[in-house]
Amino acid sequence: MTMELIPNLPNDVARECLIRVKYDQFATLLSTCNGWKTEIERPEFFQLRKATSHGQKLLVMAQSRPHPDIKQPAHKGRSVKTAFGLSVLELDTGIWVDLPLLPHHFPYGIPYFCHLVAVGYDLLLIGGLDPVTWDASPSVFVFNFLTAKWRRGADMPGARRSMFGCASGHGPMVYVAGGHDEEKNALKSAMAYDVVRDEWTPLPDMSRERDEVKGVFSLGKFHAVGGYCTETQGRFERSAEVFDVETWRWDHVREDFLEASTCPSTCTPGDDMDMYMIYEGNVVASKDAKWQVIAKLPGDVGKMSYMTRWQDKLMVIGSSRLGEPHNAYVLNLEKSEWTKLWIPQNYSGHVHTGCYLEM
Repeated sequence: MTMELIPNLPNDVARECLIRVKYDQFATLLSTCNGWKTEIERPEFFQLRKATSHGQKLLVMAQSRPHPDIKQPAHKGRSVKTAFGLSVLELDTGIWVDLPLLPHHFPYGIPYFCHLVAVGYDLLLIGGLDPVTWDASPSVFVFNFLTAKWRRGADMPGARRSMFGCASGHGPMVYVAGGHDEEKNALKSAMAYDVVRDEWTPLPDMSRERDEVKGVFSLGKFHAVGGYCTETQGRFERSAEVFDVETWRWDHVREDFLEASTCPSTCTPGDDMDMYMIYEGNVVASKDAKWQVIAKLPGDVGKMSYMTRWQDKLMVIGSSRLGEPHNAYVLNLEKSEWTKLWIPQNYSGHVHTGCYLEM
């Protein structure tokens, strides 16, 4: 006998009610009864939410904000001046909220220059620099949006690295490449993390070292874009390497992948285009290794902080000058029209990284 999801209602009608619940109420539903827990954990539940336009589009960002409680003394000649927390923007409603942190792990904010990636219902916070000691962290923390709880994942193995490239792909895998070790030596090693198995697997080395490399998963492959080697500290390359997850090997190096030798931090994957990025005040897009201008960047986001894309939209966050409050715009890629978003004052800080997910 089939269990009733809601007494005295046919299950298809009850399911129509459940798919309309907001993402931040999932944990409550899971704890209400086993029937609801089973239903919500089924992959078909979220497929139905998206198919009926009830899935919620979320952007999670590592963002600076005031931290009046910090009274930590200087350590190793440093002190905490800016704290970073996790902000969540509900893209359909324009509502900004905080994602709860683990206070015993993040008493002074999340690590600087960490990476955020999404895998299914999970948000991963990987690596970064301790905000007090500035030591590189190998840590992996996973926030599950169904349970609204954090868990600790397996640490990144090997030398502690920072400023690496990172991106999630299809299925449960997250890819990490390059960066530098604690002696500031650029790295060409790479690895993959399986979120379900909580295991790290080494990848073949890239052909060259890539510090401050940008990781992008596009067209079914992991791209390590730009970066620089130890000897050319800070002088970015135009090249990119592509890891084929099917053959488990790196393709040949694309020497002139970027238009110019520039920091590739704004690179983001596309659907109709291979990749987007900001270059010389413009949004540019790559198709078949050729870059073209899509739109001119609004003037008050000239000091770019972050860019991401979902469906036919592209969002940029930045400020008119260094130290100024940040602004946000969404570009309709079909109409080439910008729309400015309202940002509450306490969410107008610098955004280092972020990721898009639909719940």
